[in-house]
Amino acid sequence: SLSCSSSSSFQLSLLKPRKMDSSLVLSPKLNPCFNPLSPLYPFTPCSYSPPLRLSFCYSSRFYSMVTVKAAKKNSQSVRSEFDDRINGDFSPDSDSRFLDRQKALEAAMNDINSSFGKGSVTRLGSAGGALVETFPSGVLTLDLALGGGLPKGRVVEIYGPESSGKTTLALHAIAEVQKAGGNAMLVDAEHAFDPAYSKALGVDVENLIVCQPDNGEMALEIADRMCRSGAVDLICVDSVSALTPRAEIEGEIGMQQMGLQARLMSQALRKMSGNASKAGCTLIFLNQIRYKIGVYYGNPEVTSGGIALKFFASVRLEIRSAGKIKSSKGDEDIGLRARVRVQKSKVSRPYKQAEFEIMFGEGVSKLGCILDCAEI
Repeated sequence: SLSCSSSSSFQLSLLKPRKMDSSLVLSPKLNPCFNPLSPLYPFTPCSYSPPLRLSFCYSSRFYSMVTVKAAKKNSQSVRSEFDDRINGDFSPDSDSRFLDRQKALEAAMNDINSSFGKGSVTRLGSAGGALVETFPSGVLTLDLALGGGLPKGRVVEIYGPESSGKTTLALHAIAEVQKAGGNAMLVDAEHAFDPAYSKALGVDVENLIVCQPDNGEMALEIADRMCRSGAVDLICVDSVSALTPRAEIEGEIGMQQMGLQARLMSQALRKMSGNASKAGCTLIFLNQIRYKIGVYYGNPEVTSGGIALKFFASVRLEIRSAGKIKSSKGDEDIGLRARVRVQKSKVSRPYKQAEFEIMFGEGVSKLGCILDCAEI
C-alpha cells in the first residue's frame, strides 16, 4: 500500500510478501543487486526480503545527484591493467600475470620462427630496418615532395595524359639507379623504346636490361622472375595499358573480352608486391588515362588495368603538362613544364606538388630544379 505524508515525501510500505517473489528495496546497502546505472535505480529488484517501511524525498534533483555520485564511485573503483600502465602505477616486474603473458608471447614467436623460418615474426625495434629506404628520382623537386625519393621494394604508379613526361621521369629514375651501381630493367610493352633519347638522359643503354614481350602474361612473368632473382634494383613497365592478355591477342579484333587485363594485373600484383619487398626491388608501372562514359558530375578520368594497382601501389604520381616553354624568340616550343601531384603515399605525406622543366631532347633541367627548390 502507498500513503503520502506530505508534498515532498511519501511512505512506501511493502505488505504481504510472497515466497520466491521479487520486492523493491530502496537502499543500496540492503540490495546486493544495486546498480546505479540502471534506469530503475533506486528501485532495483533483488531476492526476497522482509517487508520494509522506508521514507525518502523523491525529487528529480535528489535522484540525479545520487545516481551520478554512485556511478562515479563505481567507475573509479574499477581500474584495468591498461589504466594502471598508462597512469604509471603498473609494475611489470612485480606482476606475475604480465610475466606469464610475456613468456607465452616469446614462446609463440619462437615456435613460429622455427616453423616458418627466422624473421617470420619479429619486433620492429629489433628488426633494424624500420625506416623505408629511398633512392633519388632524378628530379630534385619531386624528391622533396616524396620526402627523400622513390621507395625501395615498393610499387609505384606514374600516370597521366599523353606527352606529359611519364617515360622521361621513369628513364631518369633508371639513370639514377645505374649511377649508384644498381641494375635496372625496362619492360617495353609499347615497343617504343628510344635508345638515343635514353642515352641523352643519362641511361647506360649498354647495361640496361630491355624486354619487349609478346603479351601481358609474358611481360609480368619475366618481371616477376627478375624480381625474385634479387639482382635487379628497379623494374619499369611501360605501360600497363599495353599489357595485352594472350586471349585478346589470339582472338579476333572486336571481340568483347571483359575484365581480362584487370584480372591479369590483380593476379600479378598479388605475387610481385611481396617478392619486390623481399628483394628490395622497386616496381614502376606507367599508366595511361581513359574516360568513363556517361559521367556528368565529378572526374570522368580513370586509369586502365583495373583498380588493383591503386591498392598495391605505395606511391601514385599524377603528372600533367603545366604549359609549354618557348624559345628566346618565342616562335618555337623547346620544352614543357610538368606538374606532379602525389596522389597517394604510404611512406610520406601525400597531396604534395612538384614542378620541373623538361627540355625536348635533353630531359629534366637540373638548373631549373635547383631554382625551383630555391623558391620553395
